[in-house]
Amino acid sequence: MFDTCLFIESQDPSSKNLDGIISERESFELCGPSHLTNIDWTNPDHRRSVAACLVQGVCILERDRQENRQASEALAPPWWNFFQFDLHSQLIDDAYSCIFGAIYKSKHPPSQHTPSYVIAFRGTLIKGNAFSRDLELDIHIIKNGLHLTSRFDIAMQAVRNLVGSQTSKSNIWLTGHSLGSAMALLAGNEWRKPGSFLIHANIKHGIRIASSFLTAGLAVNAKIKNANQQRSNTLEDSFLALAGWAPCLFVNPMDHICSEYIGYFEHRKKMEGKNLMNLFIFFHRRI
Repeated sequence: MFDTCLFIESQDPSSKNLDGIISERESFELCGPSHLTNIDWTNPDHRRSVAACLVQGVCILERDRQENRQASEALAPPWWNFFQFDLHSQLIDDAYSCIFGAIYKSKHPPSQHTPSYVIAFRGTLIKGNAFSRDLELDIHIIKNGLHLTSRFDIAMQAVRNLVGSQTSKSNIWLTGHSLGSAMALLAGNEWRKPGSFLIHANIKHGIRIASSFLTAGLAVNAKIKNANQQRSNTLEDSFLALAGWAPCLFVNPMDHICSEYIGYFEHRKKMEGKNLMNLFIFFHRRI
């Protein structure tokens, strides 16, 4: 949505300053879905657009901080004000003091489909001092270590504090893009059940089924030899509870990394259709 903005310029684009173009892309008036004046919260496209704009709002919050854009010069507020949200709080990284997330409070009347709060996490920024920190966390994702970082601790504490202060009727969304989507998924896992789990997706589709059975077989053999049966049962119960959680993922099929989520859930559906889901779950509990 944000990569297909149309820029109407009265001068030669080649003479346009690059920072000016970036600022235009950060402007809701130029790039935001201003046609969505009446949100249908039951429409998944509308929900996706709102969530994407709130995530974009976090990105622009950090860019406003970097460029010292304040008050009327700030470009971030329209990204949430347009959809009738207030900025409740900002999530600040302890290492570089950059803004990586935000909590928005809805002005809409409570309903089954309308979020009361939205916790949004931005993706990797290539501008300013946030880039080196974001790149460091991207590497942690590759190593399956994002949940061990201080940024995730800050995010998770914010989630716990918000959830703990709300009633059971509150509808809270977690959303994010790229690095932020990994943060949101991890936070969702923690939120649902104590204990941290990662959704694992093999890169090569052709070996997915074979590796599922092979690794599951090895895991079954290891389970037989496991003397601590009580601990094994506890882990299995925790993962079985988590396995039913189906996050709402919007994935670009042209993205060679993120698109693997499509293959993951397609494979999961096939396994369910073949009544092999218990083996599939056990395999993913052991990796």
